[in-house]
Amino acid sequence: MAAAPPPARGHPSIWAQKYPNRPAVIMASTGEVETYSALDKRSNQVAQLFRKIGIQTNDSIIVFMDNNKRYHDVVWGAQRSGVRFSCISSKLVADEVEYMVGDSQCKAFITCKALLPVARQVAKLCSGRPIKWYLVDGAEGPFEDLEKVIAKMPSTPIKDQSAGSSMLYTSGSTGRPKGVKRIAPPAPEGINPLDIDLCPPLVTLGAMFFGWPGVIGTEFKYLSPAPLYHAAPLGWTMAVHHAGGTVVIMESFDAEKVLALIHQYKIETGQFVPTHFIRLLRLPDAIKAKYSVASLTGVFHAAAPCPVAVKEQMINWWGPKIHEYYAGTEMNGFTLITSPEWLQHKGSVGRALIGELKICDEHGEPVPAGTDGTIFFANGPQFEYFNDPKKTSEARNKYGWSTLGDVGQVDKDGYLYLTDRKSFMIISGGVNIYPQEVENALVLHPAVVDAAVIGGPHEDMGEEVIAVVQPLKWEDASQKFADELKEYLRSRVSHVKVPRKIEFMKQLPRHDTGKLYKRIVKDAYWGKASAEFRGVVPKASKL
Repeated sequence: MAAAPPPARGHPSIWAQKYPNRPAVIMASTGEVETYSALDKRSNQVAQLFRKIGIQTNDSIIVFMDNNKRYHDVVWGAQRSGVRFSCISSKLVADEVEYMVGDSQCKAFITCKALLPVARQVAKLCSGRPIKWYLVDGAEGPFEDLEKVIAKMPSTPIKDQSAGSSMLYTSGSTGRPKGVKRIAPPAPEGINPLDIDLCPPLVTLGAMFFGWPGVIGTEFKYLSPAPLYHAAPLGWTMAVHHAGGTVVIMESFDAEKVLALIHQYKIETGQFVPTHFIRLLRLPDAIKAKYSVASLTGVFHAAAPCPVAVKEQMINWWGPKIHEYYAGTEMNGFTLITSPEWLQHKGSVGRALIGELKICDEHGEPVPAGTDGTIFFANGPQFEYFNDPKKTSEARNKYGWSTLGDVGQVDKDGYLYLTDRKSFMIISGGVNIYPQEVENALVLHPAVVDAAVIGGPHEDMGEEVIAVVQPLKWEDASQKFADELKEYLRSRVSHVKVPRKIEFMKQLPRHDTGKLYKRIVKDAYWGKASAEFRGVVPKASKL
């Protein structure tokens, strides 16, 4: 008979024993609290349910919810039962969700009332498939009431506990979403399987900045302002639970509410995206002065390049405790830069913390320092795109190094600077133009909320630069304002990068996670309907 595994060291089940009444989750809008004792009990009941309905280790479930108080009950139930869980965007339409249900080989689908209009359609599209359907806050049609079902389940751990894993889908900003399956190395002997880190780099950052695991179990509070279906918010919140901290979850982002929550709960840390910073900076000074951010010991940002001027202003406001990292859902590598480092290397996203940075040409060969090329990581964690060996192979070069398709350069000191995604590059008159530089300049204009720069066909130049701008006030959308923006750009970017056309949208299709759906912008510009944002994104106004 095999010996029982040693006790877990960093898991909600441990904190439930040591600190049963400590909040694991606080919902920002209502103040509702779920303690570690309750999270442990409910996640055990979810795991027991999975076994009862036949879901075994390595089977798949889908979580289709908004930022809901039951979110972590479900994902921790999956994590402690060895289940592969795919948390998917709450913004998707039915056919997109149905694709992920089929692609992931889903055996249980868990949703909430807020998303029932789409979930009903998904259930209809999947009629006849062996899938169990659950609502976390009620019952309707094929959807059973998860609350009532798990209430009948034992609250003790299942007999065959093992660490499950997230299989999240890429955002689809450049094509159809792909399920990212991370390949974890075998657990070392003597390690409890529940101790396998779901997102090792985030736990590493916690150890570096907040004493995990050296002071693991110390009470601290983390603010989560972004959708939990995204890799970073999900990974961060579960990493905080590994360490025994409290997660304060915002149902949706609101700039003033962020400051109020930091002030109210004495938040120590959180993760943001550049769009959040821009909205925070645009708050009136009187609003900013109402709240103290002195409790912050360190915050992180990622997901998209941050304009230098924006980050400078944030550091001036919050202090030199804003740290940046570069990574993807694939987690094939990871870079980090602290505020003090960044002030010496402005614009950089840091040096490699996990994996080795390699910048390569179009043939996959390394290029000298200071040269733009495709960003690869060598000797990093392995991943594959689920059910897509072709895409998995295309993400690697002949040396086995892997890439997310981003372009950048590394300086002589090993600091990485992002240029843009390779697929976003515009070729105009033989000149390679990366839109990110122009977008960064545009969003610094006080009357601009957001901007997307794309390439449009041009008879002589091949492509021309087109900017699609979301103005602060829609009534500003005019030829006069377009001309003003062109003049504004002429002193900030090379003349070849100044858009020949500037058009306007009331709202650009930017994910709550910060990523811009540039593919959607191009489709909208050319009048091509996109299922994901059909009826949401207005066509650009042609001036």
